[in-house]
Amino acid sequence: MSDEETKAPQGDDTGPEPEVDEAAEKAKAEAAAKARAEAAAAAKAAKEAAEAAKPPWQRDPKIPEWQEADDSAVAGALREAHGDAIAWARTLAGDLVVMVARESICDVARTLHDEHGFTMLIDICGAHYPDREDEPEFEVIYQLLNLDTVERVRLRVGTEADTPVPTVVPVWRGANWPEREIWDMYGVSFEGHPDMTRILMWEGFNGFPMRKDFPIEGIDTGSAIYPEYYEETAGPVAGTGTGWKPPEEPEDEEAAPGADDQG
Repeated sequence: MSDEETKAPQGDDTGPEPEVDEAAEKAKAEAAAKARAEAAAAAKAAKEAAEAAKPPWQRDPKIPEWQEADDSAVAGALREAHGDAIAWARTLAGDLVVMVARESICDVARTLHDEHGFTMLIDICGAHYPDREDEPEFEVIYQLLNLDTVERVRLRVGTEADTPVPTVVPVWRGANWPEREIWDMYGVSFEGHPDMTRILMWEGFNGFPMRKDFPIEGIDTGSAIYPEYYEETAGPVAGTGTGWKPPEEPEDEEAAPGADDQG
């Protein structure tokens, strides 16, 4: 018998297609849809619960608005004690902000420190508004804290670049370095300060980096003022030079000590 005769006929081995149970497929699809709906509902409920657990300022955040500080006891006491030196007093997000006449800042600071418990000076910073026309170009801002009541007060003083602001170092010794930083960054000086010198940049630095008109592309910073050594009356800060000089190298190597002993 030939190979062709012994070869089994090629038939369809797959057999008849099984019948599809439409009811079972429908039930399976409905179960999957129900599971997805339940998962979505659980996620929504969890999100709503998390939102409900947030404090009010996180659930519905709103930009605070300025309000007149008519009910502030501290503002009233400052007005009574210093009169026209208090230009205005307002609150923002519960914190008292007081605009103070430049020449009266030390007196107002002393009142807050001695009579109202604002013994902690958190910080002093500067601000530059070069486009102002009817107000001073610079501001100095004082952040104060009463440690007993956790009450905060912000004092603001307007000034010009060539008009010093009275120092508050006699009230808070910690004002020393922040006032120097404002001088260093903005060029606003403080009258009566014990050491009105730069604190971040070097003496001789050309300009004040935090002013809005300071060129971001860079300038001649004045670093060329540094020689290899300073005379006793010179230095980055006048009078701080040590007079030290590096040892001089011999001009002729053959004349160096010990050269004749070779060989």
